Amino acid sequence: MTIETPSRTAASAGSAEGPRRKRGIRLSGAYYLMVLPAFVLFFVFHTVPVIQGVYYSFTDSPGYGPADFVGLRNYVALFTDPRVLHAYWFTFLIAAVATIAVNIVSLAIAVGLNGRIKFKNGLRGIYFIPNVLAILVVGYIFNYLFSNSLPALAAKLGIDSLSTSLLTKASTAWIAIVILAVWQSAAFNIIIYIAGLQTVPTEMYEAADLDGASAWRRFRSITFPMIAGFFTINMVLSLKGFLQIFDHIVALTGGGPGTDTESVALLIYKGGFQGGEYGYQSANSVIFFIVIVGFSIVQLRVLRRREVEV
Repeated sequence: MTIETPSRTAASAGSAEGPRRKRGIRLSGAYYLMVLPAFVLFFVFHTVPVIQGVYYSFTDSPGYGPADFVGLRNYVALFTDPRVLHAYWFTFLIAAVATIAVNIVSLAIAVGLNGRIKFKNGLRGIYFIPNVLAILVVGYIFNYLFSNSLPALAAKLGIDSLSTSLLTKASTAWIAIVILAVWQSAAFNIIIYIAGLQTVPTEMYEAADLDGASAWRRFRSITFPMIAGFFTINMVLSLKGFLQIFDHIVALTGGGPGTDTESVALLIYKGGFQGGEYGYQSANSVIFFIVIVGFSIVQLRVLRRREVEV
């Protein structure tokens, strides 16, 4: 019978830890090997094009052939180009209105779907359908509705203001774009809000019922403060998505009438790939990227501060 001394025990423990450490190192190497293909693909197809785009923003490249270095000339010209300024103004208008509208609609529907109603799961699936449909296909359907079905129905009902297509005037075309954008984007926001509503303890609602609180009071004092984090996520993602609005406009107006409904993304595409302004629109892309990042950071900080106050 042998008695293990503390030194022998420590030595055996140390020898046991040795293989573990070596085995851990080998596992870490395996992890790096698994991540490496994704990193290479991301670097080649994302990071490299971004760097190339920044380089071309300092040239007069038409998208093909040789290009001359022009320094900051493209960036200076952007701030005096009326078409570019109008595109930014229109994009901000669409993004602001659609972000507010989609969160109001989504939150209202999510509260309803979270209640005690029949066919709850089926309705949740139905409301999520717009998120999986191709926006261009849906956009052309809405184009037909706005251009033909709605005017025909309005003419029969005697509503003169809607008897012509909403897409023929700049003053109404943006409303049609917002309607399509909200309809398509609400599905994803509803899912996030439903996930947030399910985290609210039912005991809080039961206590509020005992106190005789109204439905609005329960929403204002319990529901909304408890899902403030989910509201922040939806607001940031919605604004970022609507600032990059593209397919909706292509399907409904194509940027018309004229260039009145051109978004920044559509202008970059038209000018860069169809108008021979590759270098100029690359500079526009860099500015637009900075604008989106800036808006997201400011919005996130403001809403997080609001979460603490609530």
